[in-house]
Amino acid sequence: MAIQNKIDHIVIGADTLEQGMTALYDVLGVTLPKASKHDAMSTHNCVAPVGNESFMEILSIDPDAPEPGRARWFDMDNPSVQARFQVSPTAYHWVVGTTDLNEVIANSPIDLGEIVTFTRGDRSWRLNIPKDGSLSEEGLIPTFIEWSPGAHPSTGMADLGLLLEEVVLTHPDPTDLKAILEALGVSHLATVIEGSEKSVAFHIKKTNGEVVHLT
Repeated sequence: MAIQNKIDHIVIGADTLEQGMTALYDVLGVTLPKASKHDAMSTHNCVAPVGNESFMEILSIDPDAPEPGRARWFDMDNPSVQARFQVSPTAYHWVVGTTDLNEVIANSPIDLGEIVTFTRGDRSWRLNIPKDGSLSEEGLIPTFIEWSPGAHPSTGMADLGLLLEEVVLTHPDPTDLKAILEALGVSHLATVIEGSEKSVAFHIKKTNGEVVHLT
């Protein structure tokens, strides 16, 4: 059976969860509730579904957690990334759900790192993370996740009426980025445009029909 890839969640990086919650309330008019702690990474999050069994995540380093003993995921130990978050919460990464993470890693044209398994209760998930925690193309290349059997986590989250309309990736060389995304089987999941700086943006539809561009 062919691999099935779809957007699993989109990531808003923040200096603190409270900072991220306030910033998103100002533009979306809803408050994402606090959700989980990630013990292996010493991070925590707020989440809300955004349609099609996917969700939005505010992610920050957990100040009450000990050092994780390894590089945190999503380049969160990078001082320049932390400095960006201190200025304002940032749309900076996206995660693709896949039905065969081993196959994705084996056939990738770039190094996606090692596969790490996480567990919480009776659920587990596998994620690709480079040993140094870095992100390919500053977060424009997605991380891949494979969930254990069962309902997608978004189905148990409080529905705030948000809908992900589009993931937009800006890159100085869009042709090169498109080629990598095509090889990974995810080019249909995002729009790639040309721009001087690499960036990620999420277009979110609110309950009133207004579409907000999160950058």
